[in-house]
Amino acid sequence: MPWQECMKDAALSELRIHYQAAASELTYSNPFQLLVAVMLSAQSTDRQVNRVTADLFFKVSSPQELACISVEGLESLIKGVGLYRTKARNLIKMSSLLCERHQGVVPQTFAELEALPGVGHKTASVVMSMAFGLPALAVDTHVYRVARRIGFANENSVTKVEQELKDVVPCAEWGAAHHWLIHHGRYCCKAQKPLCSSCVVAAYCRFLLSAKGSQEI
Repeated sequence: MPWQECMKDAALSELRIHYQAAASELTYSNPFQLLVAVMLSAQSTDRQVNRVTADLFFKVSSPQELACISVEGLESLIKGVGLYRTKARNLIKMSSLLCERHQGVVPQTFAELEALPGVGHKTASVVMSMAFGLPALAVDTHVYRVARRIGFANENSVTKVEQELKDVVPCAEWGAAHHWLIHHGRYCCKAQKPLCSSCVVAAYCRFLLSAKGSQEI
């Protein structure tokens, strides 16, 4: 069944209405804490990250303090998240570079953020959008899966899916749409067992309407 452009608009409208209150589930108080939390979130849930950062941010509150902590000391503080050894090294290097190049202030450009150790395009996009309110649409595993299932995107690479989403979603809503798609992916359009019977966009979903709807897209 050919995918109709009007169905994308209808699906986006339903997501906008249903998830209008959706927001990040990470706990943070400033751009630096957000950057740290997002770096910790790879291969971990937000709940795991929040448990770790509750103690971490109590003991380490600035880039200057984090840059001075030992790798072993930081590992002991963040060992509740996946890949904690690699993340500990990256967090210390990232904090050192913030102090050396940016006076301890989180930069507000993609180039500067992505030059920090352990900071990829997705992390930079989250920080740009959530910390500074700048146009960015971060594509994580949930956003990638939902975008392709619903029919917002067709490509296989994260970079191309991001561009396809930006063509569907108005620029002013990129940040909000990131949260709509994440919440839909976490609580309805799950990876293994999507809850299609209770899906708010089921009537427009390519995954269901396709003749191959029983297969993973």
